[in-house]
Amino acid sequence: MKKMYNSYVANFRGLSREIWLLSLVTFINRAGAMVIPFLSLYLVNVEGFTLPQVGWIMSCFGLGSLAGTYIGGKLTDTIGFYKVILMSLFLGGIGFVLLQFINTFYGFCIGIFILTLMTDAGRPAIFVAADTYSKPGNITRCIALIRLAINLGFSIGPLVGGLIIANLNYTSLFWIDGLSCMMAALGVFVLLQPKKQKNTITEKTTLVKEGVPPYLNKLFILFFVIMIANSLAFVQYFSVMPIYYEQVHFLSEDVIGWLLFINGATIVVFEMPLISWLDRKQISKTMATFWGILCLGLSFLVLNLTSWSGILVVAMLLMTFGEMIGFPFSNALALEMAPKGRKGSYMGLYSMSFSFAHLIGHNGGMNLVNSVGYFNTWTVFSGFLLIIALLTIWLYFRLKKSQVGKV
Repeated sequence: MKKMYNSYVANFRGLSREIWLLSLVTFINRAGAMVIPFLSLYLVNVEGFTLPQVGWIMSCFGLGSLAGTYIGGKLTDTIGFYKVILMSLFLGGIGFVLLQFINTFYGFCIGIFILTLMTDAGRPAIFVAADTYSKPGNITRCIALIRLAINLGFSIGPLVGGLIIANLNYTSLFWIDGLSCMMAALGVFVLLQPKKQKNTITEKTTLVKEGVPPYLNKLFILFFVIMIANSLAFVQYFSVMPIYYEQVHFLSEDVIGWLLFINGATIVVFEMPLISWLDRKQISKTMATFWGILCLGLSFLVLNLTSWSGILVVAMLLMTFGEMIGFPFSNALALEMAPKGRKGSYMGLYSMSFSFAHLIGHNGGMNLVNSVGYFNTWTVFSGFLLIIALLTIWLYFRLKKSQVGKV
């Protein structure tokens, strides 16, 4: 046990003070975003919207994420990550506070779009900051620490949010979310000093770009489609699933918070050791993606096997292990498929897969449940993911034939 602990801690030694502070700020921000997991419940229970209406509102969430990530990346290159992070946190905090005063369908569509645009504009800036503040050779570990902070925040946030709703009300969440974002902005302003982006020696030579752009790479487009499909199912756990917990299993918001806590806590404790072990086993990145998709599919399938509420924990653990195995290796596979000089454009397209899933997935899931019910919806998603898993195996053999690294 001590050896495992020392091995786990060793992954984060030697990181700069700024990286730790950046991770702390990220944790405060993500822990404060406790409205998001309960947003669908709030829209149904408090505002009285129908499931299809909630689906359209969540599509605006995805559209805002897509626009915010794109604009944030452009602004980061123009005015620097420091200002983008500050503006994203502060304006996002104001947005959370103001959201509670909206009570019309179209108002929520616009409000959610603007709020998500502001909050997600900071995502590219965070990782540019990680690159800037990292020491030579440890950028991967810096990003791992920030990812751990994000997941720890997402595990604690829903837990605290559920307790607040159970003991106070939904309105309190908006104030806490808004103030926590502003606190995170203050933390960036006070603790992190602006620093110029790493500027390697500018060479007069033109950067040679190998291969083709991502949208002309047929295998990468296939991989991109697989990632969108996987994410379409994954986002159901953060919109449709909380409503399912309440309407079918009659769980209160605080218990739902504990269920969501399982996801983040499991990732924080087990992801780094699991990924390190799989990496030592030299597992194929494509096959790791396959196993991640399969676990997610099984998480939907088991929900139809019994009415026992304990199956919700089993499903959450299956989804979590699918996330832990699938997402890190699919990210690495995207980098591996990107030719020299085009990694930015390839990773940009890869990152957009999750935004597209937000745009389509929540709406599709809500309308599917409204039309055919939860049992049939989970059957559709489990069968859909089985097809996507088989498609991933086909990608594996196609990549193996083209000899793209450790596919």
